[in-house]
Amino acid sequence: MREDCQFQSHCIVHQTIHTGVKPYVCQECAKAFVWKSNLTGHQRIHTGEKPFECKECGKGFSQNTSHTQHQQIHTREKPYTCKESGKSFTQNPVLLRHQRSHTGEKAYECKDCGKGFMCNSALAQHQWVHTGEKPHECIDCGKSFICKARLTRHQRIHTGERPYKCNECGKAFGQNSVLIMHQRRHAKEKPYNCQTSHFLEH
Repeated sequence: MREDCQFQSHCIVHQTIHTGVKPYVCQECAKAFVWKSNLTGHQRIHTGEKPFECKECGKGFSQNTSHTQHQQIHTREKPYTCKESGKSFTQNPVLLRHQRSHTGEKAYECKDCGKGFMCNSALAQHQWVHTGEKPHECIDCGKSFICKARLTRHQRIHTGERPYKCNECGKAFGQNSVLIMHQRRHAKEKPYNCQTSHFLEH
């Protein structure tokens, strides 16, 4: 046993990096993991268990990391700052993704069409265009979506949630794009000269 392998259990887990072996398998979907703790966290997707609850708003989470990230919404803490633009973020991966907007780097390429993406999650969502897969399903009506963001936006139809609030008049909207259009009324912006776009004024 190597000197830098202080514990046998750590050595066994470390060796899986080289062998690719993932001994902990989910009985529900057959997804495999190197760490047992990762399997435990994954299984909560199937059971619906959310043991980590936000004390501020009561929202539950299946993973402690998701819970910690969520709490930054309430504290407004943004410890990760871009040196290029000065913009701050709650998570380091989000900062790294933002920094690619300065460099133009698209490190993740689709093997089917060659299109490049700045982050792996964007590539994964794009690949569902080729496979036709829509993994995010609405539990209320059964409608499926390619990405979780679209599902979240759709679910507001059922919940009535309107998270985007106008600072001028207090009116709330389900989509940020609708809020932006609404705010143009206050700013008296008229970006569209077409007469058919008069609905912006009503």
